[in-house]
Amino acid sequence: MNEKILLVEDDETLLETLAYNLRRQEYAIVTAGSGREAVSLARREKPDLIVLDVMLPGIDGFEVCRILRKEQSVPILMLTARADELDKIIGLEVGADDYLTKPFSMRELQARVSALLRRVKLIRDEISAEQKLSSVPSAGRSIPLVFDNLRINPEKREVQLDDQPLSLKPKEFELLLFLARHQSIALSRSLILEQVWGWTFDGNSRTVDVHVRWLREKIEPDPANSSRIVTIRGVGYRFDG
Repeated sequence: MNEKILLVEDDETLLETLAYNLRRQEYAIVTAGSGREAVSLARREKPDLIVLDVMLPGIDGFEVCRILRKEQSVPILMLTARADELDKIIGLEVGADDYLTKPFSMRELQARVSALLRRVKLIRDEISAEQKLSSVPSAGRSIPLVFDNLRINPEKREVQLDDQPLSLKPKEFELLLFLARHQSIALSRSLILEQVWGWTFDGNSRTVDVHVRWLREKIEPDPANSSRIVTIRGVGYRFDG
C-alpha cells in the first residue's frame, strides 16, 4: 500500500505543484488549504506523514502541529517562508520532526519526506522485532526481576540494591525495567525512546544517554566501566544483569 501524505498549504499553486510531484513518487496525496481543514483531515484520513505550512488561515501550522501531536504519532515536516531560527525552534518544540525553509527544491522535499517515512518504518520494524524477541508473558510482567544484588519490583515500582531501596525518578525506573525485561538484547536508542518515552516525545536520543548515565551512577559498582548496562556502539544499549 502506498504511504498517504497530507499536504497543508494555502498557496494553491504551490499545493498543486507539491501534490503533482509527490504523486509521481507514488504517494497517495490528501490536500488541505487551512489549519482547521488539516486537523479534520488528519483525524479522518490517518496519514503516514504530514507536510505542514506554518502560515495558514484560521489557525497556523504551529497550532495544528500542537493539536495533532497530542493525538497522533504521525511525523510532521513543517514548511516556512522565513529562515528565522526562532520559527524552527518553536516548530520543533510543538512536535515537528523536520523543518524546511522556502524556497526549496522539490528534490530536497522528496528526500526529507523519504527519510521521515523510512525512519518511521525502521522504528516500527524494531518494535515488531523486539516484541517477537520478548519472552516475558503478559501475565508475568508483575513478577519481580532479580539480578544478583539488584531486585526490580514492577508492581510496586521499587528497586533494591544490596537489599537497600534505591530512589529512582519515574523515567529512570521505566528505562531500567524496559532494559531488564529484555536482558541480553541490543536495543536501539530509537526503540527505547518509542517504548519508554513514547513516539510523541519531543526530544532526541541524548535523553536516553543522560538517563542511562544516571542509572549507571545508581546501580553500577563502577559507573565509568559499566557491566550491567553495556553500550553497543552505533546502536544503543544492552542490559547484562
